Amino acid sequence: MSDVLLALLVTVPLVAAIFPLLFGLRYENAGWPIALAGSLVVTGLAGTLAWEIFTASTETGQRLVHEMAGYPAPYGIELVGDGLSALIALLISVVSVAVLIYSRSTGPGSNAFYSGFLLLMGGLLGMTLTGDLFNLFVFLEIVGLITYALVASDDSGMAAYGALKYLFLGTVGASLYLIGVGYLLVRTGSLNMLDLQARLADIGYTEPLVQAAFGFILIGLMLKIAVFPLHTWQPDAYTYAPDTVSAYISALVSTTAAYALIRISFDVFTVDFFAANQLITDAVVLVASISIVVGSLLAAMQTEIKRVFAYSSVAQFGMIVVAIGLNSRTALLGAVIHLVGHGLMKATLFMGAGILSSAYGATTISDYAGLAKRSPITSGGIAVTGLALVGIPPSIGILGKWYIALGAVESGSWSVAIIIFISTLLTLTYVARIIETLYFNPPEATHEETAASESVEHVAVGDEAVADGGLETRVATERIVVVAVLAVSTVALFASVDLFTELLDPVFGRFFQ
Repeated sequence: MSDVLLALLVTVPLVAAIFPLLFGLRYENAGWPIALAGSLVVTGLAGTLAWEIFTASTETGQRLVHEMAGYPAPYGIELVGDGLSALIALLISVVSVAVLIYSRSTGPGSNAFYSGFLLLMGGLLGMTLTGDLFNLFVFLEIVGLITYALVASDDSGMAAYGALKYLFLGTVGASLYLIGVGYLLVRTGSLNMLDLQARLADIGYTEPLVQAAFGFILIGLMLKIAVFPLHTWQPDAYTYAPDTVSAYISALVSTTAAYALIRISFDVFTVDFFAANQLITDAVVLVASISIVVGSLLAAMQTEIKRVFAYSSVAQFGMIVVAIGLNSRTALLGAVIHLVGHGLMKATLFMGAGILSSAYGATTISDYAGLAKRSPITSGGIAVTGLALVGIPPSIGILGKWYIALGAVESGSWSVAIIIFISTLLTLTYVARIIETLYFNPPEATHEETAASESVEHVAVGDEAVADGGLETRVATERIVVVAVLAVSTVALFASVDLFTELLDPVFGRFFQ
């Protein structure tokens, strides 16, 4: 019975995506309640899956498998649930609910948007739960196509530009991934992840075709993750997309691609592949290390707030990829924790930026001058989450960085630990600049004309925006509450390392056996 949860987690959002369009033929605003109901169901299923895996005995391997249509592997497609996939599925569902609550008053509000939102959620969950490399490609394409459409849903020329750029580069990434999968199929005759693991062990890890397969898969997914220098689509996509879309895709799309790279690296190629191919391992660590430094530098150089957070993601995902190259159990634990923490932090930061943008037209750091007095809850959420992004304890941000750096030291890669420290200092520079502007810089005249000494949160009692000087001075209460709750969660999860360890130990025991 438990394994049916895996199928339901994927099919519920995909099937639910039909209903916003169907009911939209009669009801203009049917999309949001349908999307929220579907997301709440998925959250319940993801929580149940995580609980069943968490409470399962070690004898069962804490691993659930569902054979699609009853066809066994390696010929059929498997959905697989373990501690790692359950954790990412729970992240996807929780962030989806949070973003939907945020979107109720800010939009985009069309039924087509909410249909696309559910399709994207289903694609992300499919990527997380599949045990088949080609099925992963199918869900990767679903995620890509829907994301391109959602980025362009702002109906502006720049949003279309960002979506088109993402389309071109995303298609290249998916194609490279598919070429790598094709090489594996030609050499092994299989697409099932665990079956491939066994066959590659028999073949050997130094065959040129096997090395080429990993190289194509690696580059394709690194482009999807937005690791430097393959990141150029990300700043424009995040900046020009609607605020709701920016929050959602920044939290989950690259996160799920990074999860897929972790899964393939250790469930298909295994640690033995990295041990047998030191040059490839060193290349992964080098490129990821460069991404950490360059992403942090580019973020520190930006003035537009969305671009700051976008380039920040280039650095943060560089840390996750470097943990893969370190081939260390400790570093991988840090990578997964950072993956979850980064998803929560970026959702919070982009939603907080969206509130200040809609209320005050604040889109650059200088526009934030003095806004903490008028929007104290939102500003506090941005400040707390920004400090978590730096890695200031107590926060989930310090946990991920600490374990990655510790894994680097244990592996003898002191340079990686130093790079993480330098990146942390650079992150502190732009986060401190944002906080200083919010709390210590005098407000600009436009802000005084717009809201005087009145706080946005103090009038957040309705959903209708009141125009004043061309800007909104009223924000729906639920938008502020979502930012506050997510900001608090980044601190509360500081105490969750034991839960992460309990869920991930059986998975890592299989990876590093």
